[in-house]
Amino acid sequence: MGDFNIFHHMPWSSTYSIYFFTIGISAALFFMSTLSWYREEFKTLRSSAFYLSFVLLAVSGVLLIADLSKPARFLNILNPAYLNFSSPLAWGGLNLLSFGAVSVAYFFTMRKNNEAMSRKLAVLGSLLALGLPIYTGFDLTVHQNRPVWNTPLMPVLFVALSLVSGAAVASFLAGKQEKLLVMLRQIMLWSGGAVAAMLISLLGTTAYGGTGQELTFMFMTSGTLGMIFIGVGILLGTAAPILLLLAPFGRQQSGVMLAALLLLVGGMALRYSILIGGQIVQTYF
Repeated sequence: MGDFNIFHHMPWSSTYSIYFFTIGISAALFFMSTLSWYREEFKTLRSSAFYLSFVLLAVSGVLLIADLSKPARFLNILNPAYLNFSSPLAWGGLNLLSFGAVSVAYFFTMRKNNEAMSRKLAVLGSLLALGLPIYTGFDLTVHQNRPVWNTPLMPVLFVALSLVSGAAVASFLAGKQEKLLVMLRQIMLWSGGAVAAMLISLLGTTAYGGTGQELTFMFMTSGTLGMIFIGVGILLGTAAPILLLLAPFGRQQSGVMLAALLLLVGGMALRYSILIGGQIVQTYF
């Protein structure tokens, strides 16, 4: 009798980790543009943050459509009769379309110098932007049999990752504006600290869970994935930039830039590790 090995593929490809990364930054940058109407320090970011947010939104849409086996299927989200409103994906699709529509309207009102309407659209767009990392987190957490994913921390973690990555990108747009860099440094510190606290909780609950969780913990903390998750995501991309920002050098522009770069690298590594980590056990059984 012959021996057979069955290899189970991961239904969520690594493309989704790039999508999580770009859509999170897009949402945070729109929020930075909104802050420019209420905080003088952010005023210079109003246009540049919004334009980059819109570009990343478009890139995110292309990533989602390209990953479909039949790209034309994305048109189904335009058909209310087709949508399953009990699925986070349905609400996420509507959120993406709504955010895109508000972003376009926001662009035209800013071009017309309609400050009153721009403020209203900025607030509305920020609420929709907040929904983007929340729904991506819910996309994962509703999978009851996937370790790492199935935790109420996931939507909150994705919001924190969105803020820290967005603030990191905004710091490159800020240039030498000292007051703005101070504000962005604080956002990176607080959101980075929140990410670190949630990662510790995530590791703890995974390490002492059932068999599937313990195996997932082993895969995520050893081998190639362990190097990406622990080495790049946690140590190099979360702990190191937090310590750097707390040091005197982290208060200088060059220090903030270096910390921002590390946070972006770490943010991508964490999203990839979480996405793959929740599926890796199934490839062995």
